[in-house]
Formats: sequence, structure tokens, C-alpha cells
Amino acid sequence: MTPPRESAWDSTERDLPAAPSPTASPPPPAAQEIRWLQLAKLRELIRRVADSNPFYSARLGAAGDPLEPASLEDFSARFPLTRKHALIQDQLKHPPYGTNLTHALAEYTRCHQTSGSTGEPLRWLDTPESWRCLLGNWRVIFDAAGVTPEDRLLFAFSFGPFLGFWSAMEAAMQAGWFVFAAGSMTTEARLRVIGEHNITVVCCTPTYALHMGETALARKLDRARESVRLLVVAGEPGGSIPATRDRLSQCWPRARVFDHYGMTEVGPVTYECPVAPGTMHVIESAYLAEIVDAQTGAPLPHGQPGELVLTTLDRVGSPVIRYRTGDLVQARSRGPCACGRHDLALEGGILGRCDDMVVVRGVNVYPSAVEEIVRRCGGVAEYRVNLDCRGALPELSLEIEPLPQCRHPLKLARDVQQALQTALALRIPVRAVEPGSLPRFEMKSRRWIRTYA
Repeated sequence: MTPPRESAWDSTERDLPAAPSPTASPPPPAAQEIRWLQLAKLRELIRRVADSNPFYSARLGAAGDPLEPASLEDFSARFPLTRKHALIQDQLKHPPYGTNLTHALAEYTRCHQTSGSTGEPLRWLDTPESWRCLLGNWRVIFDAAGVTPEDRLLFAFSFGPFLGFWSAMEAAMQAGWFVFAAGSMTTEARLRVIGEHNITVVCCTPTYALHMGETALARKLDRARESVRLLVVAGEPGGSIPATRDRLSQCWPRARVFDHYGMTEVGPVTYECPVAPGTMHVIESAYLAEIVDAQTGAPLPHGQPGELVLTTLDRVGSPVIRYRTGDLVQARSRGPCACGRHDLALEGGILGRCDDMVVVRGVNVYPSAVEEIVRRCGGVAEYRVNLDCRGALPELSLEIEPLPQCRHPLKLARDVQQALQTALALRIPVRAVEPGSLPRFEMKSRRWIRTYA
């Protein structure tokens, strides 16, 4: 097999290959074909942003002469990493949208914004062409999840400026599926909608899916739990944490949990492997993914955990090139997956945030590890971690809210404390609090509270 000639990919953004439809997916491309496609798209992306994107043309100049990278490895070796801070500073210096725009402002028709959970919010613009690419990626995700024309989808979000909600719902609408946008509704009202409309697919965060399931149990809204066959979750790592998945399955006994990952500044990036729950595939036809050492930025071999770095190959109008996501992942060695796909596989999905790890008495503690331990104990409706940074050494403590049917909350607290000590070799005080006293989250959960001097 010979690689495609370069002229075959010398196209505009709208001429790039379309994403497969949800009803007729082509056979998965082999790994080498994926790399040829990535290199062709990367060369086209670099050529276009070098001509007209002020933010990246300056960085391309600093990289020497990268207009024709010889290989993906050559590109990674010569092009600098992009940090979120640089994009934020660019927008502050050139309000409101910054200079990371490849086209004239009049060509952009969509504006979204990051949550600001890790700093100043970023505004992100899309052209009709780049928006269609994002919708195509969502169709790949829905296809892998097994969504069909017979399904009825509910989006359990308060629709704010964040990209994921809107792009997912619009992709479902374009596919011709039944869609219910359940913004600005109480949890109980949403559950009643699920039962009344025979909703089969619910899209939300894993934390909110837990809350909805527990509310359905408490209110005896059995029709809601019986109709849902699929939970598409995103926004936080819980969807790939085994204990959290188990708890979701208990709350929604007829539903399969399907994890997904994306960002406003990047778009929808991964889909869960259909045959290996907890493993997520990168949509490599649309993204070039790298894994680097979070401290040095040096590339890491597959099998070692590191920071995910992404380049958007289709979102030419507002791209990110070698973007440090801040998310911790671990890639499986290259080779066909059990599902037959060759797309890069991330074992355990998103393991956590690189900057979320804390060192407590010499032990590295990740939020995802704490969640796995707490959920594995069972009986915990919600929890909160308090990180006290006022002393010379940070200290952790936990508050747990037992499920209403828990008869012995003090024993549950002792069990969680013992489980943490066994797993982490740390004595972390755990206290049980009254039912309903800890906050519930519809968006990204904020369970870690840091106190500084």
C-alpha cells in the first residue's frame, strides 16, 4: 500500500473527509492509514494558519521552518507546546476573542466559552465548516455508543455557554433523533419527563447521573429508571472509574454507562470502546494526540501516564496546536483493539488533572483514586474532600453523606477511613454528615475544597 499523494489532501476545510454516518460506518482504518491522514491534514492546517492566523503564525516562525513537517515526529520535535495561559493572555490583550482566528471575524457564527474551573474563561469561535466537523465527531461518538433512530434522548444540562451540550444536542437533532432539552428543570421534573416521554438515552455528568438515580430511588420514580438503556456521561473522570460505574449501574439497572471526553477549546475528542468499558479511543481522524511528561513536556512512550496534548486537525478556523490539556492519561500500546479499531486507546479514560495531584506526607494522592475508594465502600451518596494547606504540610480530611437507608453512618465513616488507609497508607479522618447537607452538582463537580493561610 502506498501513501496518498499530497495533492489528494490539498483541500479547503470543507473538503476534508466527512465523519462516518451513525447508520453506515466504514471499516476502521489501519494505524498507518491514520498516520498518513493525520500528516496530510496537519500539513494543510499549518499552511493555512501560517498565512492568516496571527496567534499561530508567530509561533510557527519561532519553530523554524515547519510548513512541511517530514513526519508527525518531526512536527512534535520542532513545534512548541501551547499552554492555556498563553491563549488567555492573548484574549486579555486582544479582547474579546484574541488573535487565534484563521478567518475574518465575519465568517464566525458560533461562540462558546469554557467554564473557568481552571482559570479565566476562554471564548471560542467557530465557522460553519468547523462546527460541522465537531458535529461529525459527535456522530462518531453516538455511533460507538449504539444510539439508533429508535432512541429518545434527554440532555440533563442547564444550557450555558459551554460547547459540549450544544454540539451533542445539535448532532442528535441533525441525525433526526427525538431530543428533549431539559434545561432549567428540577431533578424530579427531569425524571418525570424521562418516564412520560419514554426516554432511552440520558446525557449528563456522571455525578448528576448518580444524583438523578438516587432521587428516582428515593421518590419511587420507577418509570424513569426502567426506560433508560444508555447513560452518555462526560465532564469529569467518574465515567471511567470502576466503582463509580458500578454505582451508576445500581442506580440505573437497565442502563449501560458510556464515557466520553472533550473540551470547549478542542471539541469532542474520544468515545468509549464498545467492548472494553473504561477504555476510551481518540478520534484520530480529527485529532493528533501526544502524551508528554507533565513537568518537562518530553514525549513519553505508551504505557506511561502523562499529560494529554492535542492538535485539532479539522477545526482550522479556531485551532489549537500541541495544546496541553492538563489531563492525565495512559495510552495502551499500538495495535488493533478487541473492537477492531486502531484509534489510540486510553486505558482508564481520563485519570485526573495533572495539577490536581497533591502530596500528603510523601504520598501522591489523585482525586480519581479517592473517588474509586469511596465509591467502592458503598453506601455513600456524596462526599467532600477538605485539603488544609495552612501548615507546613497539607492535610486531608473527608466528609461523607450516607445514603438515606444507611443505618450505621458512624461505621460507614470508619470503613471509608480504613479503606483509604489501606489503599494510600495514609490516615485520613472521615466524618459522616447529615443526609442532604453536601452540595449536588449538575455541571463539573467541585468536591475538593482547599484552605490556604
